[in-house]
Amino acid sequence: MPSLAERLAEVHSRIQRACLEHSRSAAEVNLVIVTKNHPVDLAIELFNLGERNFGENKDQEASAKAEAFKSAGFASSPNWHFVGQLQSNKVKSMLEYASCLHSLDRDSLLRELNKQVAKQPDRRFKVFIELNLTEDENRGGIKPERLGEFAEQVIGSSQLELMGVMGVAGLDRDPGFDFERIAKSSQELQKLAPAANYISAGMSGDFEIAIGFGATHIRVGTAITGQR
Repeated sequence: MPSLAERLAEVHSRIQRACLEHSRSAAEVNLVIVTKNHPVDLAIELFNLGERNFGENKDQEASAKAEAFKSAGFASSPNWHFVGQLQSNKVKSMLEYASCLHSLDRDSLLRELNKQVAKQPDRRFKVFIELNLTEDENRGGIKPERLGEFAEQVIGSSQLELMGVMGVAGLDRDPGFDFERIAKSSQELQKLAPAANYISAGMSGDFEIAIGFGATHIRVGTAITGQR
């Protein structure tokens, strides 16, 4: 089985090839390595290999890993990206370590974010609006037709920096179908907020396709970390 360093190098090569194919610069694509369900030692090894962006989806696990990095005495810290559905009662904890939330998916979470970030007057916190691309109204995320309305609320939050949109391609169809919808939503969002031109999309099995549709942040787990 390839080593962690070899799997990481292969993903970087895949990114390079996809960018070349779509006439993009690899510098435009941010690799967020999803380290959920893996020990902090794996994240530390990746950090020592030069990686700085890690994704987590459970606050308890993420906060413990962030604390372990502090205890290890590194001169700098990773950028922790929260990529899963976040309970409102975990916002305060998440803000202690995360640099970005990729899954702002509902009004109640936005209200709690505003409440907690207001306690740090000099803080600007980065967020992506998560899109719900399914027919399930109970699934996390904002329906594309409601994006403008919700985005205006985020734009009105002086301490939140709206980065763009985040989405997950469905497993039951060509991922390009959903990545195209995400790209169109991004274009609509930029009419309201021109600087919110980032797209968080693409995972281990489909990130090359996502890059073709303008993804700027890809969330890659098993292709690098292996199965847990």
